[in-house]
Amino acid sequence: RLSSRPEEALLLFEAYLALRRRYWPRGENNILCAQTNVANCLADLGRHDEALVLSREVYERRVALFGRSHEGTIPTANNLCASLLDCDQFDECRTFARENLSTANTVLGRDHTSTLFACARLSYALIKHPAASRDYPR
Repeated sequence: RLSSRPEEALLLFEAYLALRRRYWPRGENNILCAQTNVANCLADLGRHDEALVLSREVYERRVALFGRSHEGTIPTANNLCASLLDCDQFDECRTFARENLSTANTVLGRDHTSTLFACARLSYALIKHPAASRDYPR
């Protein structure tokens, strides 16, 4: 959670993002971080569909810039998984989280924080699926 006052935080992050885009358009990593903050505020406000669109955009741009196996892309994938879960897109999240977990294990190792978050996202996708049961396909 970014703030106990997400409405105000959203205004600030949107203004910061606009400044970054206007005055430092080549600082793409900082722009992506600002977009992530906006997406997190949107999620905090319950605007999950908007947060998902922005999370997808950030992830796709990070992959284009750095590749799927970059240490900065993996947490972004975790954020996208969280947005997918918020929008009840369990099947897509399950598939995506499985791929991200595999990448995180290979690149960062089993004990890295981002790997553990990837594992948690996959667990939530499996547990929260409406058809989840002990026999649910893994």
